[in-house]
Amino acid sequence: MNDTPAPTAPALVSSARGLTYDIAIIGGGAAGLSTAASILKRKPGITVAIVEPSGSHFYQPGWTLVGGGVFKQSQTRRSEKKLIPAGADWVQAAASGFDPDGRIVHLSNGSSLRYSILIVATGIMLDWDAIEGLPEALGRNGVTSNYRYDLAPYTWQMVQTLGRGNAVFTQPPMPIKCAGAPQKAMYLACDAWRKRGIADNINVSFHTATPGLFGVKDYVPALMEYIERYRIDLQLKSNLVAVDGPRQVATFSNVGADGVTTKSEVEFAMLHAVPPQRAPDVIRNSPLAGADGFVAVDPATLRHVKYDDIFALGDVAGTSNAKTAAAVRKQAPIVAVNALAALEGRPMVADYDGYGACPLTVERGKIVLAEFAYGGKLAPSLPKWVLDGRRPTHLAWLLKEYVMPLLYWDGMLKGRELMVEPRPLCGKS
Repeated sequence: MNDTPAPTAPALVSSARGLTYDIAIIGGGAAGLSTAASILKRKPGITVAIVEPSGSHFYQPGWTLVGGGVFKQSQTRRSEKKLIPAGADWVQAAASGFDPDGRIVHLSNGSSLRYSILIVATGIMLDWDAIEGLPEALGRNGVTSNYRYDLAPYTWQMVQTLGRGNAVFTQPPMPIKCAGAPQKAMYLACDAWRKRGIADNINVSFHTATPGLFGVKDYVPALMEYIERYRIDLQLKSNLVAVDGPRQVATFSNVGADGVTTKSEVEFAMLHAVPPQRAPDVIRNSPLAGADGFVAVDPATLRHVKYDDIFALGDVAGTSNAKTAAAVRKQAPIVAVNALAALEGRPMVADYDGYGACPLTVERGKIVLAEFAYGGKLAPSLPKWVLDGRRPTHLAWLLKEYVMPLLYWDGMLKGRELMVEPRPLCGKS
């Protein structure tokens, strides 16, 4: 006979004043929901709170395909309430402060909760205001971004209606979520213009603040082939600093080969802008933050370097892996088993190798599937004879369009750990 209590339906908690949980999870995005589901699958009956203010949940990897005319906007949005795993409480508020010594989280609604184990999964903050004039320019005069749910359809609208002129795509300094997304938008646009027969009328440039096209060298040759095929003007160490929407002028800060920084203005008919990104203020200004503002965790166990009862994963974790949904899919079960071990006073039991993935949509129907771990080490999920991620393949596109959304909605968010079961921790506690 099984004496384990059956999971209860998720409950919406309007106030957490005085409530105490075995595990409190801050953030109900991909990282928070996946970890909660993995925890409750392993140990139903423990008390789990998910602190998340938004009533909607977004499949952000799909926004590139919305901006490329492949997905509808509605395919990337679902009700948060329907995704909270059975057995967890949903506290619909935001964290406003942390007291790790007292094991207390203060909330935006004036209440607070206590925990035995804290898991931080707040995500990353998109700092639109860091680029002068950008917030006011978005959504008009050809200025768009696939990094916002409401703007991705405008990207596709611009791609469809643009007939000539300068199309400018930008990438800010690292770290950012999905570092390949800025150029993915560009490749899909170029492919659409090529198929319409107007590519010769559009001058495409890619201004990236980074010193290279992509951070893992093994994937650069294939990407450079597309840079050349689409005749893209690649501008390295070029950072967008201002936008004048009415004039349709973008200003860039450029670092030359001699190390001297200059500014330049570029006129545009279309501008796909990506803002710089940083840890949320509530994290940056808390005892949880490291020198970079992100939660200071051990890169293997994802446990806080100072507080043994705190873990972090996803975009807010201060680790060097790519900030992608694929990384979260690997991290969530690792944090789940380690958090449960900590709850029971046991040593850590699993570690994370830094796995992340970036499906680079180089044209409609083909993808360069970049998969890599810490240090840029290649980490393919499939044998090379099935799929060589260093080359563009149709199989990788099918995975992106059909398989990955299913893995997200019906797999990781529900605690199903296909090909990501935690590996045992080797000689470390």
